[in-house]
Amino acid sequence: MLKVTKKAIDKIAEYLQDREIKPIRIFLNSGGCGGPGLAMTLDEPKDKDTVFDIDGFQFIVDEDFLGEAAPIKVDFSHFGFQIDCAMEFQDGCSSCGTTSACG
Repeated sequence: MLKVTKKAIDKIAEYLQDREIKPIRIFLNSGGCGGPGLAMTLDEPKDKDTVFDIDGFQFIVDEDFLGEAAPIKVDFSHFGFQIDCAMEFQDGCSSCGTTSACG
């Protein structure tokens, strides 16, 4: 239901090496001019979360959201973190002052 690639684990480890290690929440970020998409943040588990222990890190996902989004894959490339899932999202519009438009 959740796969985190070695590249992503390595980048997370690098980011957290001088910080307190906390669980990493994967969630739907619904705002912004880029439209909705998945994001990560440091957080604490809640009662309705599913917790995944992967390579020394805890990843947490709301169980209801996980039911809609699974499988979820976290990867890392030269563009940064990429989080893919089974859900399809609409692209955002030019609400942030860009010249692009919807459609």
